[in-house]
This record gives sequence, C-alpha cells and structure tokens, in this order.
Amino acid sequence: MQETPWHVLHVHSNFERRVAQHLTVRAVEHYVPFYRERVKWTDRTVVTERPLFSGYVFARFSPESRIAVISAPGVVRSLGDEDGNLVSSADLDKIREGLASGLLLRPHPSVSIGARVRIRSGIFEGVEGVVTDFRQQCKVVIALAAVRQCFSLEMELGDVEVLKKPPARQGLSSSDAYGYWSLQTAKP
Repeated sequence: MQETPWHVLHVHSNFERRVAQHLTVRAVEHYVPFYRERVKWTDRTVVTERPLFSGYVFARFSPESRIAVISAPGVVRSLGDEDGNLVSSADLDKIREGLASGLLLRPHPSVSIGARVRIRSGIFEGVEGVVTDFRQQCKVVIALAAVRQCFSLEMELGDVEVLKKPPARQGLSSSDAYGYWSLQTAKP
C-alpha cells in the first residue's frame, strides 16, 4: 500500500518552525528537514539548525482540514494537489534517513545540465539526475521537484552510474529537472 503523498506549504521566510508549531497544535502531520551548520559570529562559532528547503514545510492532511492548514499563521499557500506539487513518502524518508545518518545534505542554489546518472548504492540508490563535474570525491546536487529547490550531499564517484550524455546546456528547464529527482555534481 502506498502512503499518502505530502503537500508542500510555502511559508514566510524564517517561519518554518512557527508553522510547524501551529500544525502540531492543529494535529496535522508535518515535516521540516533541518541540517546543522557551523556559523562564525564575531565573538564565537556556534552550531545552528537551518531548514534544508528554506520557505517550505511538508504536511499531510485531508481535504477537510485544508482550510485549517493554509490559514495557519506564516503559511503563504499550498503549492497544489497536482502530482508535480506533491512529495512522495519515499522521497521524504530518504531525506530523513540521509540527515539522520550524518550525510552532508545542504541547500544548493543552482544547477547545470550534463551527463545523466543514477546513484548505485546507499540511501539515494536509484535516484537519477545530471552531472556537471567528475572528481575523485564530489558534491552531488539533488533537486526536489515540488519545491523547485536543490540540496547537496557528498559521495564517491564510484557510487554513480552514467546513463547517457545529452548535449551540454546551461540552466535547468522544468521538464529536465523537476519531473524527477535531479542529481548533479557541484564544484566544492
């Protein structure tokens, strides 16, 4: 049995935690993936948690509770009910497992198109995407279709399999990157 997909809520900047608190009060299942990052302040270095997808909260709710969810303080809108705007449980489970196991998942601002690849092993096994650079050790950028944002993780080149190499183009079109998980290698 396939689990209900997650809706994507677009929220005000830096309101991810507040929206999560409001959804908890409303008994709505939700998830905000956070990563830890060292931040250097003028007088010290601290470890802080930041959302992997800034401005987005994932929630599962029934059509009857939709108004209660989108009226929560901080929620701008729900991205919709079309397949391209929903995230599967399997995709979010991979992100949860990756963060819990210590993989270095980080937001990534932009990607380019190169050779198509598939990850051979690990939590993200079977995820397909596009490579921009090959090195001994690389950073891999994955785009999550529903939020049209990316994050990176570090992996070995031996863990990717080249599928085919289309002509190189700059930027991502919605048909190239956002219909599936997009895997790309970024320069460190």
